[in-house]
Amino acid sequence: MAYRPQQTQDPYGNYNYGNTGVAPGYPPQTGYGDSSNWDAKSAKSYQSSYAGSQAHLNPNPQYEMSQVAPPMPYHNPNQYPPQPPRPSPYRDNSSGWSAAREKLMKRRSVRQVQLTQGNLVLDVPAPSSIVPGDKNGIEEFSKMRYTAATCDPDDFMSSRYTLRPYLLGRQTELFIVMTMYNEDEVLFVRTMNSVIKNIAHLCSRSKSKMWGPEGWKKVVVCVVSDGRNKVNKRTLQVLSLMGCYQEGIAKDSVAGKDVTAHIFEYTTSVMVTETGEVSSSGCPVQVVFCLKEQNKKKLNSHRWFFNAFGPLIKPNGTAFVFYPRALSDVSLVCILLDVGTKPTGTSIYELWKCFDRHSNVGGACGEICVDTGRGCSLLLKSPLAASQNFEYKMSNILDKPLESVFGYISVLPGAFSAYRYKALLNGPNGQGPLASYFRGETMHGSGSGAGLFEVTTRNMYLAEDRILCFEIVTKKKEGWILKYVKSAKAATDVPTSVPEFISQRRRWLNGSLFASIHATVFFFRIWTSGQNFFRKIVLQFEFIYNALQLLFTWTSLANFYLAFFFLVSSATSEQNNAFQFLSSGAGKWISQIFLNLYLGLLFVVLVCSLGNRPQGSKWTYSIAMILFGLCNIITTWCAAYTVYLAVPHDLEGWKNFPELYLYGFDDIRLFRENRTLQEVVVAVAATYGMYFISSFIHFEPWHMFTSFIQYMFLLPSYVNILMMYAMCNLHDVTWGTKGDNGAAKDLGSAKKVKGEDGNEMMEVELPTAKEDVEQLWAASRNALKIKPIEEKEHRDADTKQTDHDRNSRTNVVLAWVGSNMVLILAFTSTAFTEWAAAQLGGSAFNPYLSFLFYAFAGLSAVRFTGSVLYLLLRLVRL
Repeated sequence: MAYRPQQTQDPYGNYNYGNTGVAPGYPPQTGYGDSSNWDAKSAKSYQSSYAGSQAHLNPNPQYEMSQVAPPMPYHNPNQYPPQPPRPSPYRDNSSGWSAAREKLMKRRSVRQVQLTQGNLVLDVPAPSSIVPGDKNGIEEFSKMRYTAATCDPDDFMSSRYTLRPYLLGRQTELFIVMTMYNEDEVLFVRTMNSVIKNIAHLCSRSKSKMWGPEGWKKVVVCVVSDGRNKVNKRTLQVLSLMGCYQEGIAKDSVAGKDVTAHIFEYTTSVMVTETGEVSSSGCPVQVVFCLKEQNKKKLNSHRWFFNAFGPLIKPNGTAFVFYPRALSDVSLVCILLDVGTKPTGTSIYELWKCFDRHSNVGGACGEICVDTGRGCSLLLKSPLAASQNFEYKMSNILDKPLESVFGYISVLPGAFSAYRYKALLNGPNGQGPLASYFRGETMHGSGSGAGLFEVTTRNMYLAEDRILCFEIVTKKKEGWILKYVKSAKAATDVPTSVPEFISQRRRWLNGSLFASIHATVFFFRIWTSGQNFFRKIVLQFEFIYNALQLLFTWTSLANFYLAFFFLVSSATSEQNNAFQFLSSGAGKWISQIFLNLYLGLLFVVLVCSLGNRPQGSKWTYSIAMILFGLCNIITTWCAAYTVYLAVPHDLEGWKNFPELYLYGFDDIRLFRENRTLQEVVVAVAATYGMYFISSFIHFEPWHMFTSFIQYMFLLPSYVNILMMYAMCNLHDVTWGTKGDNGAAKDLGSAKKVKGEDGNEMMEVELPTAKEDVEQLWAASRNALKIKPIEEKEHRDADTKQTDHDRNSRTNVVLAWVGSNMVLILAFTSTAFTEWAAAQLGGSAFNPYLSFLFYAFAGLSAVRFTGSVLYLLLRLVRL
């Protein structure tokens, strides 16, 4: 369909915000695309079970906008003289968007609006450019619905708020949430357009009993933005072009109550690119945009999704009253997405199909891949991205399939996962998966305890998705399992800078470590769940396996160093010198240098981790990564040299190669007699060999050729730097975003007044000139065409000074301890002791100790001499 500005004779100021009535049988039951059936009811609107349409304007001539001259910014004589305009946080000097917005804000007029069950709800006309021509009279296409929520998410339903899908009585199968903080329009469009394409795929499945042309009515997309002052302005412009957001509508407070969330609802039929190009989406999409007034973190965003909106979405068409437990017998699948994650065209359908086929699946996840760029260019430019690509791939090849077979996946990534709403619901006592999941929201306040138990618990809730998975599988009297759906794929961005990478992994590692400890300690809860006996046995085995993995994770720092120490030591002995091509005694020197370098790097990382932010010590961490990678190259060379020494060195020795593995031959006992070869071969085969074999049997070997080397180079940093920084910052239980506990108070308020009929009304300022809305929509489109200037992230003065002070302290500590360590290492090294023995004719007495004795004696003599002189001079003066 074409999306041209609709020529309408009805001025914007004369749009009826009130009840327009409804015809029986709405919404239409015919297939989408049958324009005749839609046009037959195009003049009708929907009717709520409360008071019809959600906004009723009093047609009082006192508040009508003049069609001759624009109104003054004040309409109430009591407001004279006019107040200065509020500062706008949305200025954009690169286009006419700011001018269009300021014009719209100045030309707003005051209206009296009826309350809907005591709440401020408005239906405002959408820009005509995005309203399909054959649906101009249908309210969900022609009007955007705004709700000013003044309650906590848990009280949303009890406060008599509603959503359009509830009012329309639609059957909902998929409820998709996209959470964002300050992501730009590129990331938002990447995710939103991918979701729209997935919904279009559902509508294209004409032979499906569940989906088909009307399938879009069974999907609701919810976008939750964490903080109005944090949201990206260009992202709001994209939402404006989609019809899901309008300037000049939202309010700070309603009847003296602060607004906690601004909720915009619209059924859009367009897709928008990051450059402002608007095109048909192929099918309508029901969008709920929740713009939170304050930044309260991702868990709070999910609480709006699950606790506020979830109970109002009527899954499978089952009617229910205002009581959350009414959902206990229905099946709604909730898809969780982070803005920036890009699911492939059929991924959402693949996830839903897993729930449809298996009634006992409580949660599922797909494969999260690294967005490698065009032609895998990112892997060539960034070794850090390549190493993460290898890590993600091997996790999806080895870990997730294993856990899926058991039925318990330790973590369903919040960036792309799905849950059955019924499996998430709490029990009659208020305890359950959602209660445990949202407990972490209150664990990071200033009133939280600071003891060991409190700190570990707060870190545990950094990995709240792991807690949710554990609670679902161990839910009492219910037998839910978790599945991995390999055919559902989604691409995501990964950190490409060292500070960002370390900060991200700090939260991941601390959260996963303590969440794993929690699951291991409370393993017995599996026996009180509703799982069958065989599943309980299998899950018990998995918990034992996870406990062993946890033990090796805890000791990974020592294990990695010991492996390095033994391999290098064995390959640089007098009998086996892996570096004899340099010189006959090179192995001994290289062994000493790199063993000491390894310990020195651990010390440097420890000091930096205890006091410095990664952003303030970027070069220290980067150099440490390079040096650790060099140590791993030495380790690999020593391991390869050990294998080389243990195998035949000529063709004659390899003639009976098949017999090398048989112990019955007396002439060839290679593996039985050489324990070093046995251990090295077993270790190599169990790691690198397994990587190759498993990748090939999954038909995904390409990461072995594009990312394996980079991963091996950075592997020591994963253990030594990331684990060290995470453990040294257990006190930091933040998500890396700053909270916003205040409100800007720049939107205006809705005041309670008495109408002419004596009923309570709300007095609000609203745009009433249609041309202003249309001009702002066009200005948003033009603004997106202008690519913003990339601004490097700059630290503020206080942060920069703090980082400088911390670096100075760190440098002094490193210089002090480092110089002392150099003396210890130098004069206790084998090279020095052997040299000293040769110079002193075999004496075991260290010459440095002699130096110390004489030095201390000399210093004492000076002190004694000064003391005697003082006494003599004192006698002379007397």
